[in-house]
Parts: sequence; structure tokens; C-alpha cells
Amino acid sequence: MTYEEFNEFCGSLPATNYVVQWGDSHVWKVGEKVFAIGGWQKSAVPAYTFKVSEIAYEVLRDMPGLRPAPYFASRGMKWIQQYAAPGLSDADLENHLSTSHQLASLKLTKRRQKELGLNGNSNSGQQP
Repeated sequence: MTYEEFNEFCGSLPATNYVVQWGDSHVWKVGEKVFAIGGWQKSAVPAYTFKVSEIAYEVLRDMPGLRPAPYFASRGMKWIQQYAAPGLSDADLENHLSTSHQLASLKLTKRRQKELGLNGNSNSGQQP
């Protein structure tokens, strides 16, 4: 997956916003919560960092091309970084990005979820 494809996919998820920060990284948020980061350090191979469940963390952390995400994992957070080949297929990466979006959205207040029309909380389909 290229950074362009990564950004296109993340932008297709509900209530997302995009910023460039942390050394030109592509940072995607749902509401105010980060759910995915494209890039991290300058490298020839694209790197993607995303939030995962505890079970997915245990499965993914030792797979070739994946590792506990620098910074996040050292603070006890369950984040994985795809940093090298073979990593995940594009379809599997998209599934994990979708799950990361869901996990991050659940950390928003119920009121904010409703404002954004997330997780079955509707505000007449209006987004701020």
C-alpha cells in the first residue's frame, strides 16, 4: 500500500480528519483520537502504525515486517507498526485500519460519538 492509498482509505472512514505532524507523518484521527499514522521516520519502505485489540497485538507483534509500535508500545498501548516486507496484505491492513478507527472512536465520549454519528449514535446524520 502506498501513502496515497493509505490516505485515501483512511479518508473514506466516517468522521475522520487528517493532519501532517511528527516529522511529516500522515496522521489520521477520528474526532480527536489518533487511529492511524503513515510514516514515522524517513525510510524507503512505507510504515503504517495503528491501534489493535489485545488479542491482535499478541498475534501481530511477532509477524515478519510488523512490530510493537515505537513510542506507543513502550507506554503500554496496544499499537502495531508495519515497517518492512512482507507485512500485511493491503486487504488485511485495511481491516486493521478499520478496526483501529472503531477502537479509537469508542474512546470518544458518548456525546462526541453522537455528534459524529458513530457507533450507532446518530445526530440526524449531521457532522460538525
